[in-house]
Amino acid sequence: MKLTVLADNNTYIDMYYLGEPALSFYIEDGDEKILFDTGYSDVYLKNAEKMGIDLTRIDHIVLSHGHNDHNGGLRFLPAKKSSYHLIGHPGSLEYKEDENGLQIGSFIDAEEIRKKCDITFTKEVMRISEHLYYLGEIEIMNDFEKRYAIGKRIVYGSKEDDYILDDSAIVYKGKEGLFVITGCSHAGICNIIEYAKKVCEEKRISGVIGGFHLFDADERLQRTIEYLKENQIPLLYPCHCVSLKAKIEMGKQLDIREVGVGLRLEIQ
Repeated sequence: MKLTVLADNNTYIDMYYLGEPALSFYIEDGDEKILFDTGYSDVYLKNAEKMGIDLTRIDHIVLSHGHNDHNGGLRFLPAKKSSYHLIGHPGSLEYKEDENGLQIGSFIDAEEIRKKCDITFTKEVMRISEHLYYLGEIEIMNDFEKRYAIGKRIVYGSKEDDYILDDSAIVYKGKEGLFVITGCSHAGICNIIEYAKKVCEEKRISGVIGGFHLFDADERLQRTIEYLKENQIPLLYPCHCVSLKAKIEMGKQLDIREVGVGLRLEIQ
């Protein structure tokens, strides 16, 4: 598998790409080409063009969840002769708002997206390519990573607390174990890893990249660090929604790697 970071909060010095508080990865598994999240704007397209990546050749678009720093770029998706195949949880294109009433969900609805994409909404595990799996709705498997509400969602015309059940991830089943690719980990990064182990019937974790949604030096962070240490994960790439404070605490006990736009990984 080859993975390239197209959008992230961070950019590297002397690599002149655009950054934004969002996430988008370009992934190749054999002949299959996958776009995982689309960032907030058209930044992912501009960076891909500069990297020589033709996104009109992708086969699948996978949404990690329904916040617009992950699906906002769908507005700018270039047209192509055949349809893209978009995969996501049924809640990944819902209207969402934060505690102040600001819209944080999709800017366009499923009907608009269907003009360019064939859509598969599912809560179940789905195979994307030979080695890549979409995890669907994540089971909560750790007591320190219980779901909590972030803003509101619209259900049958009424607003209700949004526990972001649409939050998911993808996993690459490789020779050295599982490589987990996540957007924001609202379901909990350790829950996601444990669920990936269960789904793939594999205990070895070769690496993790994506947002871990960790900000404060609190119990959840410490329990997460302990879990990651226990699992002896050699490649850890926390990015996007991980604060500097959290990265500093993680770096004291874990060998974490820097992530920025233009990062390229090859995983066996």
